[in-house]
Amino acid sequence: MFKFMPAINGAAIAALLSTLTFSPLASANALSHQTSANRVISAGAGITELLLALEAGDELVGVDATSQIPPHYTGVAQLGYHRMLSAEGILALSPSLVIGSEAMGPQTTLNLLRKANVDVVQLPNAHTQQQLLANIDAMGKHLNRQKQASKLQIDVQHSLANIVEKKQKINALGVAPRVVFLLLQADRPARVGGDDTAADIIITLAGGNNIAGFSGYKSLSQEGILSLQPDVILLASRSEAGTNLDELLQRMPLLTHTPAGKHKQLYVLEPQALIGGLGLSAIASADTLADRFITISR
Repeated sequence: MFKFMPAINGAAIAALLSTLTFSPLASANALSHQTSANRVISAGAGITELLLALEAGDELVGVDATSQIPPHYTGVAQLGYHRMLSAEGILALSPSLVIGSEAMGPQTTLNLLRKANVDVVQLPNAHTQQQLLANIDAMGKHLNRQKQASKLQIDVQHSLANIVEKKQKINALGVAPRVVFLLLQADRPARVGGDDTAADIIITLAGGNNIAGFSGYKSLSQEGILSLQPDVILLASRSEAGTNLDELLQRMPLLTHTPAGKHKQLYVLEPQALIGGLGLSAIASADTLADRFITISR
């Protein structure tokens, strides 16, 4: 039975995220949601991460199903999937601002909210540092958190610069590790993430070589994955139960014959890091992954 390195969702990521989100996600803000001047709904995991990092959690009255918030936000309503939001459910919360990614919808819901005089803001998915910093700036203005936004931009830039330094070490040590990302789905073949995916952003940022050889997601058999001969296999699951690596290898035994399987270089990515492009969780995952790549390169 294989014993693997800890998944890329452990203490290292938590520690890095804590540096990006000021002190524990604004838990010191004891104001109730009902007494906050603004009533905000956040749609999209990456958007909600930024909102919490900007210390605006006390203004939250609702989040979509992809968002994760600290347990002490007990008064925040859980809404549906960010692409399929209900206007009725949102309006029942009397929000002053609904903020989300460009994927937020459907458009009919957004139109109804605007007709009801709700401020609706959609921000582009960030695929570059420049767009992420621009989104932070925009959110700072909409949430009246310009000071926090300036600090968060500096923290993000420092974190990305640190990853660049690690990437340079990887390049100096030799060839970048060959990486495959597998999105696991119950009773269906694994889907491999190619170019233009959130996984590719993390792999590339960390200094790895995504060897999928195509754009988007495609289903691949075990034999197809074996033929790629990856040095590292990254995994994420759409199941709420998460990813059990030992169970995975029982279902997909051919993975043990890849370089990644032989050297136990299989790691789990937090689903949070894979939603919305380049965000705080993606940066944290890339930072931890870069450390793994440095070890492999040696």
